[in-house]
Amino acid sequence: MKYCNQCGAPVELRIPPGDHLPRHICSRCGTIHYENPRVVVGCVPEHEGRILICKRAIEPRRGFWTIPAGFWENSETLQEGAARESQEEALAAVEIGSLLIVASVLHAQQVHIFFRAKLPKAEFGAGPESLEVKLVRPEEIPWDDIAFPSTDYALRRYLEDRTAGREDHHFTTFDRRLPRS
Repeated sequence: MKYCNQCGAPVELRIPPGDHLPRHICSRCGTIHYENPRVVVGCVPEHEGRILICKRAIEPRRGFWTIPAGFWENSETLQEGAARESQEEALAAVEIGSLLIVASVLHAQQVHIFFRAKLPKAEFGAGPESLEVKLVRPEEIPWDDIAFPSTDYALRRYLEDRTAGREDHHFTTFDRRLPRS
C-alpha cells in the first residue's frame, strides 16, 4: 500500500500507539489501514458417490485440480458463497451441507472454509475459471495434481468422514509455500 484510500496522501509503515504490529498509516489524515486475511469458501460436492472437481483455468496453479471454491463476497452467507462458487466454476447447482474444514493458510493470508455438499443432478460444466470439470470416484482423484494443500486436506477429511459415517468438523493451519509448477 502506498497511498491512503481516504485522502490520497502517502502512507507510512509503522506501529501505531497501543498496537504491536506495523500498519500502513496515512501521513495526512492518520487513518490506520489494517490488512486482514481474505476468506475463501468452497465445498466438496458429491453425486452418487462421486466428487465434483475442477481443473483450474487461472493462476495460481493453472492446470491443477481443485474443488469449487473462491473468495467470499460481502452480503452473502458462507454457505451462499460456497454455492455461488460451485455455480461459477462448475455450472453446478449444489445443496450446501455441514461445515467440513476451516484452514488458516498463513502464507497466503487467507482462511479457507469448506462445506460438504450434494450435487442433486449430474449437471455441470466448465465455467470461465475452469478448464475441465468432472465427477470422480475416490480412487480416481488425481492426488498428485491437486492445486492446494487445503484442497487435499478437505478431500481426505471428506473421504475419511464418509468412510467412518461421521460429519466432524476439521480445523487446521498451513504455513508453507506451494511448489512452483
